[in-house]
Amino acid sequence: MDPDPANQAKANLSMMHSKFICCKLYISESRNAMAIDAIDRAARSDPQVVVISKFEDCLYNRVRYTLVSYVANDSSTGEVIYSPIRKVLLAMIEAAFSTINLESQSGAHPRIGVIDDLSFHPLGQATMEGAAWLAKLVASEISNDLQVPVFLYAAAHPTGKSVGAIRRDLGYYRPNYKGNQWAGSILPDVLPIKPDEGPTHVSHERGATTIGATPWIENYNVPVLCKDVATVRRITRRVSGRGGGLPTVQALALFHGDDCTEIACLLDPDHVSANQVQTVVEQIAAEQGLEVEKGYSTDITKDMILDKYLKIACGAD
Repeated sequence: MDPDPANQAKANLSMMHSKFICCKLYISESRNAMAIDAIDRAARSDPQVVVISKFEDCLYNRVRYTLVSYVANDSSTGEVIYSPIRKVLLAMIEAAFSTINLESQSGAHPRIGVIDDLSFHPLGQATMEGAAWLAKLVASEISNDLQVPVFLYAAAHPTGKSVGAIRRDLGYYRPNYKGNQWAGSILPDVLPIKPDEGPTHVSHERGATTIGATPWIENYNVPVLCKDVATVRRITRRVSGRGGGLPTVQALALFHGDDCTEIACLLDPDHVSANQVQTVVEQIAAEQGLEVEKGYSTDITKDMILDKYLKIACGAD
């Protein structure tokens, strides 16, 4: 018998729930302390939902929350019917909308809305179908209750459309301020493509959002000591899977400080490692005579996520 009460509590929680969900919530703000405090309070509104990590970048003016909770299934059908994470996410989103105005927001990272993106990822024995169900439920509530256009992607979309394709359709990647930054709303009053949920007319104060369900992804940023974003974009294209580089890697060159442009990457760790990304960036940059600093992950790994959740949730109990 394990004498450690913490381990016993984790075992009890694991017996009660074997299916868990992770959501990464990206909000277009990190400089407004009042807004962040309100969102933080909403994030702590239910001890069954744990903020595993929070990453803020003032230059990008963006914050990402990584939240985890359990999902409950119908005993007869096996379908997902409930997760405490839904209510907490909606509280955080309402707090963001009540304190952030996209028209007065600017930063070095693209965005189409105050709530720029929510990505759901199954953990434990949870399924992609369950993650997609939850993503679509939250999308419906945001669009209906808050009148925000929502674009679904990956497993939450009927045809599996990628978030990158949606963003290209919306002009997400085109800076509109000082050549390499984004300021105010970038979307027209009437959207160029029809959202999956919500109105086709956009509030410039709130913007639109994307919501999807995908396998686990990691965020890895590589700083290149170069002010010329166009030069780093050429490197980025050769790194990304879309440009014929590393499979599954999505990469974006973003101005980050006075003498640095970052290559911000999303990668599937089951296919490509952060070390592989780092090596390829260094090799291509060396051809241009550019120096590359050691990259950094903005979140903990999938293997650590669930263990950390169980420890914190059991401690709260």
